[in-house]
Amino acid sequence: MSAPISVVIPTLNSANSLPATLLSLMEGLDAGLICEVVVSDGGSTDASGAIALAWGAEIVTGAASRGGQLRRGVAATRGAWVMVLHADTILQEGWAAQVKAAMQQGPLCFSLAFRARGFAARWVAAWANLRSDLFGLPYGDQGLVLRRSDYDRSGGYPDQPLMEDVALVRALKGKIHRLPAHAFTRADKYQQQGWLRRGAKNLGLLLRYVLGANPDDLARRYRKP
Repeated sequence: MSAPISVVIPTLNSANSLPATLLSLMEGLDAGLICEVVVSDGGSTDASGAIALAWGAEIVTGAASRGGQLRRGVAATRGAWVMVLHADTILQEGWAAQVKAAMQQGPLCFSLAFRARGFAARWVAAWANLRSDLFGLPYGDQGLVLRRSDYDRSGGYPDQPLMEDVALVRALKGKIHRLPAHAFTRADKYQQQGWLRRGAKNLGLLLRYVLGANPDDLARRYRKP
């Protein structure tokens, strides 16, 4: 049987973080899980594209919008399954065996962990994982693995700059199973703005989105320091 999973990674000036993300995928290739990697670039001016090509990834390009980039990226895939991963996320060693064992359970995400030390980093990650378990709302930095048929049936990622991950998992209308393996993500915004302040801001944006706020307005607020 051919490898089932196409990996989609959105990039925008991601040259500093992309190599480590791609390296963490190698065990999926060795395990016969990954058939291709598609990098969906939003107009990078750094070496993101060259790095992706050097690692053997396919590149699709278009306007910088997380939802639009992911929609174009998934459209270019040929696998029966899709794994969506942010360009600053590193998967914990052993992730491939866990995915392989759990694929028949349906959509999967990883357990969030930050590449930062301290109680605040652990607390915010624990809340994110609890939110995933209780409300079925993992964010994109936890990764997502799902059947392409389920993705298509849900309508796919909307072309919007923020909350595209929330829109998709809500449209899936099924339990997202969280794997023990960690998705380690950068904590730059938390460290710059403060863990409590950034966490409260993200929660506020989520609540406003669920209540019907415009994603473009929310994206402008998200980018403000």
